[in-house]
Amino acid sequence: MSKTEGKILVVDDDIDVLTTAKMFLKQYFSVVQVDQNPENIPKHLTQDNFDLILLDMNFSKGDNDGTEGLFWLNKILEINPATVVILITAYGEVDLAVKAIKNGAVDFVLKPWKNEKLLATINSSLKLSRSKKEVEQLKNTQKKLAEDGNRPYQEFVGNSPAIQQVFDLIDKVASTDANVLILGENGTGKELVARALHRKSLRKNNVFISVDLGAISETLFESELFGHVKGAFTDAKENRPGSFELASGGSIFLDEIGNLSLPLQAKLLTVIQNREVKRVGANRKTNVDIRLICATNLPLYQMVETDEFRQDLLYRINTVEIRLPSLRERKEDVPLLIQHFLEIYSKKYKKNNLRIDQGTISKLKKYQWPGNVRELQHAVERAVILSTGNQINAADFPLGPILPSKQTAQEVMTLEDMEQKFIRDALERNMGNVSKTAKELGLTRTALYRRLNKHGL
Repeated sequence: MSKTEGKILVVDDDIDVLTTAKMFLKQYFSVVQVDQNPENIPKHLTQDNFDLILLDMNFSKGDNDGTEGLFWLNKILEINPATVVILITAYGEVDLAVKAIKNGAVDFVLKPWKNEKLLATINSSLKLSRSKKEVEQLKNTQKKLAEDGNRPYQEFVGNSPAIQQVFDLIDKVASTDANVLILGENGTGKELVARALHRKSLRKNNVFISVDLGAISETLFESELFGHVKGAFTDAKENRPGSFELASGGSIFLDEIGNLSLPLQAKLLTVIQNREVKRVGANRKTNVDIRLICATNLPLYQMVETDEFRQDLLYRINTVEIRLPSLRERKEDVPLLIQHFLEIYSKKYKKNNLRIDQGTISKLKKYQWPGNVRELQHAVERAVILSTGNQINAADFPLGPILPSKQTAQEVMTLEDMEQKFIRDALERNMGNVSKTAKELGLTRTALYRRLNKHGL
């Protein structure tokens, strides 16, 4: 006979009741724990996640007013409001049981109970327990979705060969559950790729959770990603699932993964390998079914060589790599993007019939757009806001210097050149002081020395 998945805790001062209950219930349920001392209830609830608690109404000899039972009922629900509690009562305590149900208990059983009645009561209550958890999970997921939905999101726009290659790769990979690593400069649209992968996947009807790892402090990393139980730390006032649990069944997007410290990389690797998380303060682990998508603008392969990024983690997250081209590499898409954002912000700011002359568009195509599509988007929005007539011209785009049209892609500084110049300038500002330079750049002295050797500085 297969057992029902369910964790049950029985609390009663009568050892005979506990022995009988455990022997009977172990035949039907996967986990049954018993305890004579109600003082241990808080410890049980913080160490494990019980689906149901059978609780006696009286524990001290001579007391039969049910005060203790009501006290511990309230304590259980205070620790975890989703806990399902069934009261164990004597024949003359039915009125007390009714009062307890008004206080949050689900049902009661009379001592001595009939096994069939006890089993039916527990099974119906377990269904209620699962429903409560599903509702709580749904609430948390919808809350996360609402927060995520408030972020500005626009579709991809572009006809250039460079962006078409990205579209083709998305179409090939989306229907699989392969881990995807998206590489590209800031502002190129890495989250758009992640959302497109989810939207075209078999998980499209489930949740998409986006997490900016660069915005999470080390102290909150585990709580944000893996969740916590009530009381795990000072501000943990309730049980809270992390992003991995919320994303279970759907996709999770970990942006700025290159910013994680080595200790946090190790914790993340364990979760990705085992597909299970343990909330902060909990003893049990929870399985998660997620499609993993990561992104970074940092050179992860170089960081592996300098021991700043774990090689085993890189291999885990990059089953498929998608490299996003910079806007400099797809200049032919600039007019399309300008028109796209012009339509959006003309409607938003109620400025209809706005136009951008071809001369301005030609000049904007020559600009290098270091901030990529995001910079272009903000530039168009600002131009729309500041426009006074129906025509937007070059003066409405206060950008940096526009490079001559004869400049070729080879003449544009590479990332290596930019890093070398960035470090050299920082050294000059700090009068050659390596410690001060490393602090300014957010690097360790060792990491900075590696870069100095690499660039011959």
